[in-house]
Amino acid sequence: MSLLEIDDLSITFNGTRSAPPVRAVDCVDLRLEAGESLAVVGESGSGKTVTALSLLGLNPPEPVCTTTGSIRLDGTELRALETPAWRSVRGRQVAMVFQDPGTALNPLLTIGTQITDAVRAHERIGRDEARRRAVQALELARMPEPESRLRQYPHELSGGMRQRAAIALALAARPRLLVADEPTTALDVAVQADIMATLRSLCADLGMGLVLITHDLGVVAEHSDRVAVMYAGRIVESGPTEQVLKRPRMPYTQALLAATPRLDAAARTRMASIEGQPPRLSEPAPGCPFAPRCPVAVDDCATAVPPLLRLADGHAAACHFADAPVELPVPRPAPAPARPSTAEDAAPAGTPLAEFAAVDLRYPVRSGALRRVTGHVHAVRDVSLSVEAGRTLALVGESGSGKTSLTKLLLRLESPSGGTVRYDGIDVTRPGSAGLLRLQREVQVVFQNPYASLDPRLTVRQILAEPLRVHGLDAGEDVLAGLLRDVGLDSFALDRFPAAFSGGQRQRIAIARALALRPRLIVCDEAVSALDVSVQAQVLNLLADLQAEHGVAYLFITHDLAVVRSVAHRIAVMRHGRIVEEGAAEDIYAAPSHPYTRELLARAPGGAAAPAPLAQTTEAPARPTEQDKERSSLWRR
Repeated sequence: MSLLEIDDLSITFNGTRSAPPVRAVDCVDLRLEAGESLAVVGESGSGKTVTALSLLGLNPPEPVCTTTGSIRLDGTELRALETPAWRSVRGRQVAMVFQDPGTALNPLLTIGTQITDAVRAHERIGRDEARRRAVQALELARMPEPESRLRQYPHELSGGMRQRAAIALALAARPRLLVADEPTTALDVAVQADIMATLRSLCADLGMGLVLITHDLGVVAEHSDRVAVMYAGRIVESGPTEQVLKRPRMPYTQALLAATPRLDAAARTRMASIEGQPPRLSEPAPGCPFAPRCPVAVDDCATAVPPLLRLADGHAAACHFADAPVELPVPRPAPAPARPSTAEDAAPAGTPLAEFAAVDLRYPVRSGALRRVTGHVHAVRDVSLSVEAGRTLALVGESGSGKTSLTKLLLRLESPSGGTVRYDGIDVTRPGSAGLLRLQREVQVVFQNPYASLDPRLTVRQILAEPLRVHGLDAGEDVLAGLLRDVGLDSFALDRFPAAFSGGQRQRIAIARALALRPRLIVCDEAVSALDVSVQAQVLNLLADLQAEHGVAYLFITHDLAVVRSVAHRIAVMRHGRIVEEGAAEDIYAAPSHPYTRELLARAPGGAAAPAPLAQTTEAPARPTEQDKERSSLWRR
């Protein structure tokens, strides 16, 4: 008997008079053995998270949502449980690491209180023992200084540290099944490798099962035993990880692999993206749901839904060509187009646009009943950097190294304790009214957390139109629809609220908002980390096009070194608030001089352990597609 058995699971969100029903999960079958890890991959909106939530009974009840099929954990039918029985299952039998740690953690309670409460809810132990277990869980999650973190609140931690705290919260009660929804999205490569290795060892040592929901195929290749690929609510391919990634039978899986950034790729090359968009689940079409986007589709694909064909060695694929797969043409990527010499709307490339000069940032530490300042935390120490017009500076480093704190100085969200920050000649700390107006329009940001950066009370239409109206720009229907098209969303999203979208879709909306004002500098704080690889490729191509045509500069904060290789001209490596290495991207990748930089590159997924690229079937360079040519339409007006 398997640890987890899912049979014919279907989940439908019932519609209203104005909205048709949505079949988010369609006839899903999955198996997971004790001690095994199963990765579930697919684009945003493919049904991954809805499937995961069903394992904890967290989808809405009838009549909002209808669930059919069977979910058995250790032989117990979970769908038959009543509400009181679910309380003993959640956390103890099945635990989940949610995609957004900011909403998974209670902002009113300390980290220690939350973890000890989770342990004591399921076990009769004293506070001292619960506290010891909390420290143990934080150590498993590779949290630095775990004893001191027990007294901190979630807002006092960086995004990556909050994610580690959420992982510790899930592990504290030692569950039989752990569901991890993008657990390492906000983490740097070193911590990502440590945590994934910890989860794998827990699977082996404790017989715990792991369901890993992710879009990072490098993580999938290194840390999962089997993989299931979802598209439009269905499993379209599944099997042993090595077999699926090395010899995919479904064109969609092939396309995902082709769109994945690689450490061994040439620098700043155009990414291979998947044409078109996923189908609307409220309007199911006959035939294979991937057919409108599939370059090898035939007439039968548009009329007949392919069954999930069982192949040898546990491999299965839902494709009419599964038994004789047709490999997609994978064009050799060409360098991103150079900026045309006729562009006159920005400074020449190489001119410093934003400058940090000997910048320091200290946060006071208060203690005692009177909350007196007893010390300081140095988030940024003597940092000097410049972001050049028309070029990309990538800022990399572990969580808590000061990357986001540094960018807050440029965005006027913090004031420096020392040094100066300037943008195009403007002192950011004292810009004046005219300078402030320029800063607000010409410097935009895409924050790391798409759940917190969008106002939940506004529709997408209002979110995109607001900055345009503030600066007196056109906010018509065509402009707003064009912004959504640029980031891979349909105009039907305009009248919906952020709560109706997945994390990846919300991040696309945040990127569209940043592009609305046609800025000269965009701060991308983990801007593509929440996106699946196909949309990530599309957005990275869009950013490259805008840079080539209009000289847009990017301060790109990310932990994904494969993404850095595809976008960066220069790289600055940050650790403990200091810049430990800076230089041209090619030089740092070829011969990193600092031991920490070498460690980051050695531990990055997508290197030696990544799945081999598909065979090249054409020598033609990758050229912008018709869809790519439309993406910069707003900038040409």
